[in-house]
Amino acid sequence: MTITDAPGTATRPAKPLRIGPIEVDVPVVLAPMAGITNMAYRRLCREYGAGLYVCEMITSRALVERTPVSMQLIQHHESETPRSIQLYGVEPNTVAEAATILVGEDRADHIDLNFGCPVPKVTRKGGGAALPWKLDLFKDLVTKTVRAAGDVPVTVKMRKGIDGDHLTYLDAARIARDAGVAAVSLHARTANEHYSGHADWSAIATLKEAITDIPVLGNGDIWSAADALRMVDETGCDGVVVGRGCLGRPWLFGDLAAAFRGEGLRYMPSLGEVADGFRRHAELLVEFFGSEDQGCRDIRKHVAWYFKGYPIGGDVRSGLSMASTLQEIDDLLGQLDRDAPYPGADAEGPRGRAGHPKRTALPDRWLESRDVDAEFRKVLAAAELHHSGG
Repeated sequence: MTITDAPGTATRPAKPLRIGPIEVDVPVVLAPMAGITNMAYRRLCREYGAGLYVCEMITSRALVERTPVSMQLIQHHESETPRSIQLYGVEPNTVAEAATILVGEDRADHIDLNFGCPVPKVTRKGGGAALPWKLDLFKDLVTKTVRAAGDVPVTVKMRKGIDGDHLTYLDAARIARDAGVAAVSLHARTANEHYSGHADWSAIATLKEAITDIPVLGNGDIWSAADALRMVDETGCDGVVVGRGCLGRPWLFGDLAAAFRGEGLRYMPSLGEVADGFRRHAELLVEFFGSEDQGCRDIRKHVAWYFKGYPIGGDVRSGLSMASTLQEIDDLLGQLDRDAPYPGADAEGPRGRAGHPKRTALPDRWLESRDVDAEFRKVLAAAELHHSGG
């Protein structure tokens, strides 16, 4: 991998990130992303850098019922430590039971709780980013999960709130801290904003001013190591959570590790080096799924992200998006000009779907009160469905 010095971007070495008994050398966390942060991708990112790598969101009820998919998703490779799993749920006892399974069967060293998902089929049931609006429900869920987890640290990932008129992050962070969580992460957008516009980093600074006794992590619009350093400098947060910025760029974690160690080195991969990373990802997916066909199908969604800005040609691009075997992938990658240099800005910046602001789908009359009435508590269990989001 081509590595270059980036003058002026080094900073003083950052402090390690402490999450309960866990110490992470560099204060960087891979955000859980549905369909992305499976074992294969986590292993690949670790090969380039350092940090805490969280698996994709696991539905608590599915874990309690031990569905084949959930049991596969919570697997960790022997090289992965610490093992980090994110749980989603709306019924406190079910989420606590899922945590009991993870801890009792020694399947996780860290549990994160998802209160940031803006997907309509999640929020219309009161889950994800909608849930912190109900303070009693939020407190009950977090408290029971922390108790069930015992010595395994629990963290919370959330958004600013539902919209600008219904912000929840400060109340939720205080409740979570008092319940015993080890850290809080803030995606500095509301649920209504989804991934559109620009993250409001000032909210991260406000949260850090309010919460001083546990780490506060910032999330949103980190596309480069320079962005991560700037977020820490501007907000005072204790670390960063990186999601869409690493899509097709697992080496970003190498950049981040170097930056937080005070080094100016950055990855600027040639086309051949990108092809090697893509091929390695496909190989790991095949191993993870135990199926060449499934692994090669899964890598298809990564094609545009890996080769953003590089001259690979329409035929090769479309071929990689249809390949079903590693040999097909090898044949297509063999047609590339491996010496084509890093294209600079064309390969950088935002990636993934930003979308547009939209009104968050919520349960009927959800915003009328900050408490959950007895009738709604009866239907919470029905909301524990198999959803994606983060």
